[in-house]
Amino acid sequence: MSTTIKQTEAAPASYPAIPSSPAILSAAAAALDPAMIWQRIESYVAHRWTEREVTWIVEGPGEWNPPLTPATITTIEIWSRAGEWEAVEVPAAPLGYWLPGSGPYRFTADVGGGDLPANVLEAFRRLAEYMAARAGKQGAYRESVQAGSVSVQTSRSASWMAEALQNSGAADLLRQYRRA
Repeated sequence: MSTTIKQTEAAPASYPAIPSSPAILSAAAAALDPAMIWQRIESYVAHRWTEREVTWIVEGPGEWNPPLTPATITTIEIWSRAGEWEAVEVPAAPLGYWLPGSGPYRFTADVGGGDLPANVLEAFRRLAEYMAARAGKQGAYRESVQAGSVSVQTSRSASWMAEALQNSGAADLLRQYRRA
């Protein structure tokens, strides 16, 4: 089986638009940078909804399949003994491409596209609302405030932001798009 040894993903020109009418986000969630939220979602899933260029360096031999979808391969090259990339044609395989030699190979593709499914839009909403509701003091903290006989204690784990996808419920909605 071939191995992807490097992936270079360009930033998209823009991320999917979130409908403003009817408003699906609270004012606090709408004030967050949508690119920040999309970057967290995209780091968790293998699907892209806006187009960008991606390059993979792959070592063979064996079968290789692009790890991001939807992907349209535009060029396939192999590193030559002359010390440069040369275009090459590789045969198709049941799940992708069959690399006959050890390479390395360079695949360049246009990745992304398609309509934004309702469950992904809901995952975006949940993550944005979670991040907005938990905004305030950064990092881990433990705080205790006492006024007379009333005492209020709050604490937050250092990993609260790292666990945002799971704790907001967004991860469950993104499961079918998850990296293999």
